[in-house]
Amino acid sequence: MTETVAEILAACRTGKTTPAEIVARSFARIRSHDDPAMFIALREERDVIAEAEALDDAEKTRPLYGIPVAVKDNIDVRGFATTAACPAFSYHPKQDATAVARLRAAGALILGKTNLDQFATGLVGVRSPYGTPRNLFDKRLIPGGSSSGSGVAVGAGIVPLALGTDTAGSGRVPAAYNNIVGLKPSLGLVSTFGVVPACRTLDCVSVFALTVDDAMTALNAIAGPDDADPYSRPRLVGAVGPPPQDIRLGVPPAGQRQFFGDQISAAAYDAALAKLAALGGRIVEVDFEPFYQAARLLYQGPWVAERYLAVRDLITLSPDAILPVTRQIIEAGAQPTAADAFAAFYRLEGLRRLRDRTFRAVDVLVVPTAPTIYTVAEVLADPLALNSKLGTYTNFVNLFDLCGLAVPASIGANGIPFGITLLAPGGDDAMLAAIGRQFQSSTGLPLGALQQ
Repeated sequence: MTETVAEILAACRTGKTTPAEIVARSFARIRSHDDPAMFIALREERDVIAEAEALDDAEKTRPLYGIPVAVKDNIDVRGFATTAACPAFSYHPKQDATAVARLRAAGALILGKTNLDQFATGLVGVRSPYGTPRNLFDKRLIPGGSSSGSGVAVGAGIVPLALGTDTAGSGRVPAAYNNIVGLKPSLGLVSTFGVVPACRTLDCVSVFALTVDDAMTALNAIAGPDDADPYSRPRLVGAVGPPPQDIRLGVPPAGQRQFFGDQISAAAYDAALAKLAALGGRIVEVDFEPFYQAARLLYQGPWVAERYLAVRDLITLSPDAILPVTRQIIEAGAQPTAADAFAAFYRLEGLRRLRDRTFRAVDVLVVPTAPTIYTVAEVLADPLALNSKLGTYTNFVNLFDLCGLAVPASIGANGIPFGITLLAPGGDDAMLAAIGRQFQSSTGLPLGALQQ
């Protein structure tokens, strides 16, 4: 049975299978997987099969011909309500988000809308009135968020491709926990028109896939300027070539690494760095304190005000419609003054100079995607502190205008996957893909959780 985008395309183009058969397989897996918290809404199977059957041979050259795709439910899809995991917020968009429209133009078939941490506020995947998607490796553990349903759908083999969003790590943490690839593009490379804002100045549409090549196929399909998005930028994806020679890989020194007592993850990170070195990378220790300081700014600084602006009317008129933990986070955005905001902007600019100094010494940063993982019970008991720890290596990325690629690194003796993230200055998406493709191939890991 074909699984990856590349395999499905090859099989459909050579007549070994059809898009309709691929769609039927996806729906069969949804039924057998039996996780009602994965999707918030699904299309009728017969309607998607009819759409698949309407594809003709002339369309086989499309880059995503017949590929079933899931979309996070803070991204508009025509024919579905957009809920952002808050029923009281729900609205019916008149058109697709730009990224979704471009997926359709590339030949993709939208199956449904996936679950998320409400208003994309969280890295845990448990903050939704629609339930918590089941972790594929241990049902006691969190699935990761906020793009929980999209990550689980790809890891479970329901779809080979899904859209998420990423403001503070929501397109990367679920990738680590589901043993899949999470691609966070450069800011402005993919339009956010039709996306419910979290922080408009930082939001990205992200891609989940089983392989780096599949993720880049999707990125090429959805990338490009968009006049409807004032934060769109004329950036190019670029061709993915061979990995650069003698690449300088920046890492935190041992004394600055944060795993919060998780020795298994710490050892897995060391092993991943050893593998990268064996592949020809040059490991360079860099001072990571500026990155940690920027990470703390995201939620301790004025950027939370952007989250407040996005739902201000609802939180004023119907505060109980929002989950208590989500409301607590968002309401803090009403507090900073203009003076606080400018003080934070000044601080960030100073930290960006330190970022630039770092990237004169290295080409790429390599960090754990997440420092550890927690059980659902642990997160429910201490939701804010544990969520904050999960953002250790993610929260600074969009503030620093970096692109990121989360790739699987290993599966521990405890059966839990561990992933690393490659980070580079905005515009270097193709370079990260070249390194990530080589690294993923070298691990020999199964794709997602299909072989678990």
